[in-house]
Amino acid sequence: MLDTATLPADAEMLTLLGLPAVIASAAMRQVMELTRRVARNGAAVLITGETGAGKELIARAVHAHSPRHARPWVDVNCAALPDHLVESELFGYEKGAFSGAGALKQGLFELAHSGSLFLDEIGELEPRVQVKLLRVLDGAPYYRLGGTRKINVDTRVIAATNADLEEAVRNGAFRSDLYYRLGQLHIQVPPLRERVGDIEPLAYFFLQQADPALRLSPEAVEVLQRHPWPGNVRELRNCMIRAAAMAGGGVVEPAHLGPIAAHRPVLVARRQGTIGALERELIQSALNETGGHQQRAASMLGISRRTLYRKLKAYGQETAAVS
Repeated sequence: MLDTATLPADAEMLTLLGLPAVIASAAMRQVMELTRRVARNGAAVLITGETGAGKELIARAVHAHSPRHARPWVDVNCAALPDHLVESELFGYEKGAFSGAGALKQGLFELAHSGSLFLDEIGELEPRVQVKLLRVLDGAPYYRLGGTRKINVDTRVIAATNADLEEAVRNGAFRSDLYYRLGQLHIQVPPLRERVGDIEPLAYFFLQQADPALRLSPEAVEVLQRHPWPGNVRELRNCMIRAAAMAGGGVVEPAHLGPIAAHRPVLVARRQGTIGALERELIQSALNETGGHQQRAASMLGISRRTLYRKLKAYGQETAAVS
């Protein structure tokens, strides 16, 4: 448990469906206040923000503060499901609906009946499933795969994405009607670099999970606060796990923070308009340190391999590293 003496006096510690949270910055306090207001409304919610910024935490807060808080909470990462399984996972199937369907299977919508269904990375849903999802959001009953009886559910959908859905709509990859239906209630989670007040208490939280006796030197705190954190909270967590191992007890110094200690202050990068270039530099540094191994580099940065690949592709160097 976090030593509250290391927190600012006005910091707030929460546990949301088993997930601990530390809220200290004004930006995140505003987000949490909006979340509490949104939670009281029964409509679908769209949560957007960068990878690792805390979208799942906000989704859990929506459910925890809603009238459905004592009802089921079901979550699924849409990007982790193979395309041919998405529809059967969400809507279920009847026995014999396809080869291997040996018994009836309830879908996630049914499992979340009267509660909330969290669809993470909703931008990855294929168009055919988007159509069915839109109908369910509008209250229409649906068939399980291979079914002849319609299913009615009362399930609140909470969706999240790090993708630019407006761009996806323009490109035809995401339905505009579904986007506007989801976006009636919208929560934007700011990146960690825009909530500097959360960095130190979050760092202590992750550090003390590894070793409650560890402390951060003032110089280490300064390094953490000037880093741009392209992987956001997830990257910070990974950094603290590594720092705890490197420090071996006592005080964490900048030397224990790895490559981030060598990077330029984020404020300077902002003034020079080079955040994108700095992000590219951080990614290249991680790839160099891991011998070009994308999975290990992504883990070091606190982002998914898919996100790393997408960024490398944007830089025109997706083949420059091994998987």
